[in-house]
Amino acid sequence: MGNIFFTKFETPFETIPFPSINEVDYLPALKQSITKAKEEIEAIKNSSERETFYNVIEANQKVDRDMNTVVSSFFNLHYANTNDEMAKIAQELSPMLAEFSNDILLDAELFSKVRKVYDEKDKLNLDPEELRLLEKNYKEFVRNGALLNDSQKDELREIDKKLSKLTITFSENVLKETNGYELFLSEKSELAGLPEDLIEAAADAATEKEMEGKWLFTLHFPSYVPFMTYSENREKREEMYKAYTSRGMKGNEFDNSQNVKDITSLRYERARLLGYKSHADFVLEERMAKTPDQVFDFLKDLLSHSKEAGLRDVKEVSDFSKENGGPEEIKPWDYSFWAEKLKKARYDLDDEILKPYFKVENCLDGIFSLAEKLYDLKFKERKDIPLYHEDVKTFEVKTPDGKHVGVFYTDLYARPSKQNGAWMTSFREQFKEKDKDVRPHVSIVCNFTKPTETRPSLLTFGELTTLFHEFGHALHNLLSDCKYESLSGSNVYWDFVELPSQIHENWASEKECLDTFAVHHETGEKIPSELVEKIVKSKTFQEGRATLRQIGFALLDMAWHSGDPRNVDSVQNFEREATAETEVLPRVEGSGMTCAFGHIFSGGYSAGYYSYKWAEVLDADAFSAFKEKGIFNKEVATLFKDNILSKGGSEDPMVLYKKFRGKEPDSKALLERAGLV
Repeated sequence: MGNIFFTKFETPFETIPFPSINEVDYLPALKQSITKAKEEIEAIKNSSERETFYNVIEANQKVDRDMNTVVSSFFNLHYANTNDEMAKIAQELSPMLAEFSNDILLDAELFSKVRKVYDEKDKLNLDPEELRLLEKNYKEFVRNGALLNDSQKDELREIDKKLSKLTITFSENVLKETNGYELFLSEKSELAGLPEDLIEAAADAATEKEMEGKWLFTLHFPSYVPFMTYSENREKREEMYKAYTSRGMKGNEFDNSQNVKDITSLRYERARLLGYKSHADFVLEERMAKTPDQVFDFLKDLLSHSKEAGLRDVKEVSDFSKENGGPEEIKPWDYSFWAEKLKKARYDLDDEILKPYFKVENCLDGIFSLAEKLYDLKFKERKDIPLYHEDVKTFEVKTPDGKHVGVFYTDLYARPSKQNGAWMTSFREQFKEKDKDVRPHVSIVCNFTKPTETRPSLLTFGELTTLFHEFGHALHNLLSDCKYESLSGSNVYWDFVELPSQIHENWASEKECLDTFAVHHETGEKIPSELVEKIVKSKTFQEGRATLRQIGFALLDMAWHSGDPRNVDSVQNFEREATAETEVLPRVEGSGMTCAFGHIFSGGYSAGYYSYKWAEVLDADAFSAFKEKGIFNKEVATLFKDNILSKGGSEDPMVLYKKFRGKEPDSKALLERAGLV
């Protein structure tokens, strides 16, 4: 019997037939797809035809399509619905992928053909997207060692193989540490201050663990965040905080300290081997911010505008705590609790007031309504598309005249088999071949509280903005209109990729948008205007401290990646030195963020975490165009769709931005929105 990955999927829109795939299918499928890709590479190399853009660059673009189906299927499940067997497969599969990538990018004969086309680029009369693909393809070879000698290429292969294993191990350790902590409470008095729905969810979680009559709290976001925000049990808040902030650094079998040193050292050595000063120099060559100096200047400018505000924010919370019977010195595990109380006192607003208006199903209707009003998209649920978990839902996306746009998956609820956080991912990228426009299959994955038979899933305002954020990423992929999959959708510079996501967060606090979906789940009453006004007023609440926190993450990332990390002795001391300027709360021994910082050690954000704030500058400036003409203004929305969302990486991002906005972005819009000027 043949491997299921090598038969045409007899499913709607050729979606992945998850229930028909067994774990044992993945490795053989990957091996077979690698063999097939290598045969196609050999055909390109052995062709006696004169090298052209089409028989070298375009042909090279197509060789790994089968492999990408296997890889996207596996890794999307590994992050969203993993188990021990998947973890074992990942440890085998990742080095194979790294080796295959190196086999291609270090192939001297193939590079010779690419180089011949590249050297002729000015004479080839290519359109902008073709030229972009050619330049990207050539750079990929050079940036992955094509110009190295044979012994250097061997060294690079060894580094990449090690890195592929280390990054997988890093993320698995974080997940195991997260899953390994359980706080069982036995007395009702210990639940003081906690929201009713959290208490119910904790009781359900305890029952699942056969601990009937108790309440279970974990380090997964839907449990951890509200516990830290509302629990009056200071001792347990401290315990939870220390458990969360010591993940990966407890000196046990899941300790990531050595992994961090190894990953950063290998990245540094790799960059030096390729002729770059540091890993950050290597990464930033392909970013809007071109150099580490430019990133540091950007972060220092933000720091200069936010440090005073951050100190003021902490003093406000500390003073409020003292005035209301709280501790004399506010500790990190007190901060969310007392900040929430201050917010409630100042604005008469907290998540418990807002959550009844944000039922998950209604919020989904809200993002769909937004997409229809702005971009003429319609979402219709499909029950015939195969799923990988019962929590997943699928939707067909169409234009008003019925044209198929893509398939959209949602996987919204937390479970132990899923990584923490929220993300957008693709099972298939958009591209065009001959006369066919192959449409994308896109998914958003979140960690919201799961509904029960008696209780709906109600989102906090923060979770609502997360939903809008990930949906923005999804729209970037769904609306893609590019020729080549490696340039389509969100395949753009990493400091540009957050623009489509972050701009869509803005609609989550606009009354005109909220009126389309935000109704009380029991009474059906629309969210009152005064509540929306309070949301808007409270958006700058504690923004100084929040900005400092993000700058701290970005500076830590740059510290690890802009110098030589090989002589770092203590991970914790290194972190403290890197983030000292942004710290406004007392340090806690044994706590840190490095060893659980998945974005930079197992995700794609190494030397790129600054891009969240960079993209905020873009999104604040871009959204001001909507504010000027109306948040559902079709003219502005069409400009945004035609020049940003549909273009992927087919042109330089600043060129695209200026086509949309008519000018370069201005950071003043962000500073004003954040209340920092």
